[in-house]
Amino acid sequence: MGRFFTSLETSINRFTEYTGKLSSWLVLLLVLLTCYDVMMRYLFQQGSVGLQELEWHLFALLFLLGSAYTLKHDGHVRVDILYRSHRLSDKHRAWIDVIGIVLFLMPFCVLILISSWPFAYNAYLYQEGSPDPGGLPYRFILKSALLLGFILLMIQAVAELIRNIRIIRHKQEQQ
Repeated sequence: MGRFFTSLETSINRFTEYTGKLSSWLVLLLVLLTCYDVMMRYLFQQGSVGLQELEWHLFALLFLLGSAYTLKHDGHVRVDILYRSHRLSDKHRAWIDVIGIVLFLMPFCVLILISSWPFAYNAYLYQEGSPDPGGLPYRFILKSALLLGFILLMIQAVAELIRNIRIIRHKQEQQ
């Protein structure tokens, strides 16, 4: 496989590592906010709609921005009965991954991007905020994160595709 694709894969993987580690800090922030919210509600009877919304916004961001990192580290759910079988070679696993990426992951990401674009665009256009009193005013940012998360996932899928094609080609060259 050419230098360009190897370089592209390496660059995407570095970027995904960076965004994944950056988004992992959201876990700490989410834990601290949740503890603070629980303490304020149950010890001081002072609840905050904005704080509760911020918690689920951070939760959504964590999963949207972390999905590419999870793909890179093979952490997404899959049916392991066949895939993890000791009878399957690396080449066969790579073929399964290529088919899964091309037939399922990429079309799913494209479908989500196409369907969520008007959703995010209208939210920006109208500067959508929370309908609840005391809620967060910038809900359009979260709706745009849906696009960003799936774009990052697609970019990492390209790197996984390159890696798996390299595995397939390398195994064929050895035979």
